[in-house]
Amino acid sequence: MTNNLSPEEKYDLITRNLQEVLGEEKLKEILKERELKIYWGTATTGKPHVAYFVPMSKIADFLKAGCEVTILFADLHAYLDNMKAPWDLLELRTQYYEQVIKAMLESIEVPLEKLKFVKGTDFQLSREYTLDVYKLSSTVTQHDAKKAGAEVVKQVDHPLLSGLLYPGLQALDEEYLKVDAQFGGVDQRKIFTFAEKYLPSLGYTKRIHMMNPMVPGLTGGKMSSSEEESKIDLLDRKEDVKKKLKKAFCEPGNIESNGVLSFVKHVIFPLHSEFVIMKDAKWGGDKTYTVFGDLEKDFAEELVHPGDLKNSVEAALNKLMDPIRKKFESPELRKLTNTAYPAQSKPKAAAKGNPKNAEEDEMVPSRLDLRVGKVVSVEKHPEADSLYLEKIDVGEAEPRTVVSGLVAFVPASELQDRLVVLLCNLKPQKMRGIESQAMLLCASTEGEGRRVEPLDPPAGSAPGERVFVEGYEAGKPDDELKPKKKVFEKLQADFKISGECVAQWNQKNFMTKLGLITCKSLKGGNIS
Repeated sequence: MTNNLSPEEKYDLITRNLQEVLGEEKLKEILKERELKIYWGTATTGKPHVAYFVPMSKIADFLKAGCEVTILFADLHAYLDNMKAPWDLLELRTQYYEQVIKAMLESIEVPLEKLKFVKGTDFQLSREYTLDVYKLSSTVTQHDAKKAGAEVVKQVDHPLLSGLLYPGLQALDEEYLKVDAQFGGVDQRKIFTFAEKYLPSLGYTKRIHMMNPMVPGLTGGKMSSSEEESKIDLLDRKEDVKKKLKKAFCEPGNIESNGVLSFVKHVIFPLHSEFVIMKDAKWGGDKTYTVFGDLEKDFAEELVHPGDLKNSVEAALNKLMDPIRKKFESPELRKLTNTAYPAQSKPKAAAKGNPKNAEEDEMVPSRLDLRVGKVVSVEKHPEADSLYLEKIDVGEAEPRTVVSGLVAFVPASELQDRLVVLLCNLKPQKMRGIESQAMLLCASTEGEGRRVEPLDPPAGSAPGERVFVEGYEAGKPDDELKPKKKVFEKLQADFKISGECVAQWNQKNFMTKLGLITCKSLKGGNIS
């Protein structure tokens, strides 16, 4: 296939789904003359997770385009980044990364013989490389080094000198690996521009830089190797995958911050050129999409239900993960996993003499800033037919702007001037270009015949009155719920409508000082 591709076709394959390319003209010139040499590096810190399938699918594209691809296991970088990998575990974690990355590539049918695997310490401790590190440190300012690593190196109150060295080493890797281009996430852009500025000062060529977008994690936000609840591990059991996907943010009609939909775009379509939405036969049966834009359009118009999308992604994800799980069933790889990542029992914050942190980590409903709101105005979102744009009074100086996907379920006339329940301390989020400053909570049923009803505060409630869970009246809400902590998502898993149509958390009632929070008719429904 590669021999039949024109330079233009190779360029299109190399750059598809990328957010940005620095050095496009140079890339086109090289492709007219020969195959591109490119490297992707990964610091061997926490366990790789399913978000790693995003760069893996791009590596598959590079190989299809005939590129010579090097994968760097950046073990020294892992240590320099605030010692995310302890020195005594560095070699073991590098071995784990090599095994799991190779298993991922095999699961998506990437031929390993076409790849070159390199370990950072195999060349980064040489005399020549070390001299270049010193030369570079004599030209780089502290400001530039800190700025370059701001989005990649862990930021702490009292940073170590090692973090300032990190960007320089990554820049030098381009020269010592003898590549034309480096590939990474757009979060590495500052390191890439740092390399373009400083490599020529040592007499080395400025390289091409290609960047993936920062794809939302399947469980919401950015997946992090160091935060267990934010990620789906490559060795997670099927029941764990189901549980984590169930909690994933996947609002009907929302295509902008949807990690589940993004996974289909950046992994499944590039690998298979199609995606099957699985539905019960009584709802029309399975539907195969061969163009991602068609799936995105149907989801935006709420023709594809979030539950069906999650179930279909779950099936596709397990198919990718099955060969990896099977490979790691061997005694040798089980032992490697357990020794590279030994189980650690984390002491409770209170035991360390910091009860405040213990309270912050406790998953209790009093952390949610729930209030009664009154809908002042409601109209269609100017950029999305499935979304309402509402102004809602929550007892503040100005009404809050709220975007909600209720057009298909609740007439605007029924929302106007009614009382609702709002979650007010989520981080504001843009939806189709307009910032939503709160979430309107509703009862809902799953499935094709989905029904949705806004929650009802007690009659006589005033805008701004606090909504709380019985028994948790005294707690103070967080100022803002940190997306990485997943506080709302974890608590929401236990939100239900009782048989008496009362909103509950863990069978404890939501209420205000005037009485219970209810819904009209959706007994046993969910709350979101």
